[in-house]
Amino acid sequence: MISRRILRIKVLQLLYAYYKSEDASLNKVEKELFHSINKTYELYHYLLLLILEITDYAAGRIEIARQKNYPSDEDLHPNTKFIDNKIIHQIRINSDLNNYLINNKISWVKYPELIKKIYLNIRNSEEYEKYMNDPDRSYENDRRILNNIYTTSIATTEDLYHNLEEQSIYWNDEVEFVISIIIKTIKGFKEKDKENVRLFSLFKNDDDIDFVKRLFRKAILHKEEYIELIQRFTQHWEIERIAFMDILILLLAITEVIEFESIPTKVTFNEFLEIAKYYSTNKSSIFINGVLDKIIGYLKENNKFKKQGRGLVGEI
Repeated sequence: MISRRILRIKVLQLLYAYYKSEDASLNKVEKELFHSINKTYELYHYLLLLILEITDYAAGRIEIARQKNYPSDEDLHPNTKFIDNKIIHQIRINSDLNNYLINNKISWVKYPELIKKIYLNIRNSEEYEKYMNDPDRSYENDRRILNNIYTTSIATTEDLYHNLEEQSIYWNDEVEFVISIIIKTIKGFKEKDKENVRLFSLFKNDDDIDFVKRLFRKAILHKEEYIELIQRFTQHWEIERIAFMDILILLLAITEVIEFESIPTKVTFNEFLEIAKYYSTNKSSIFINGVLDKIIGYLKENNKFKKQGRGLVGEI
């Protein structure tokens, strides 16, 4: 489920914590690294649960209206298209989700005002109004509105971001990524599906687990060697004046180029440049671009790494 880019970012964040802490051990920070990854997986389930809470709130409003002393015809015969959404029902009965919720005891029960606010954002949207007034009750129509709810009404609710940041420091900057995974999850549902549809797993495969461990450990193990390499190609800069985050990005990029034979250098180069755009300044990304290009060129010329595997013929 978790992309390699997110895994790289997690390693970068925990590597920063490791070097900024006076008493952090390698084992302790590595455990925190995997805890951070697990928190992303928790957020995936938490945001799937969110749509169920919103639907329950909508159903509750309908029931309250029915119980009025003098209910209107609309109160007695409400439009239940949203709360009857077929995909939301499939999420509700999903075994993987329910097992995770039971085992991890996560809930939105403490945040009723946030649930209400998101529901009102949904209800006041143009897409929701079109959906509710459209006589089409097809499965694909249900999928479209759910995609829209996640990518607009939920993703644009600022209070949600504040709430999640308060709940966990590990959820900073992860909502959009997790929502993209939820959209992929929804895309994979089929109308005939029952409760046994598999949700995304934490890691795509064991290679991703190995990737995280090796990238983190090897960056620490070869730090001095790779820092010397960075210094060689930043001769006009004092290493102490280079932003520490920039050094760590270069350190991880060098580590990945050398240690992972099956990852093309172009992929590593582009991935860490994209990460630099978010975790450094614009000037930093330009600086990293130039330095990393020179370092990779040097490593190739001196046979400091080799690449093998499908699509890597011709790379050293």
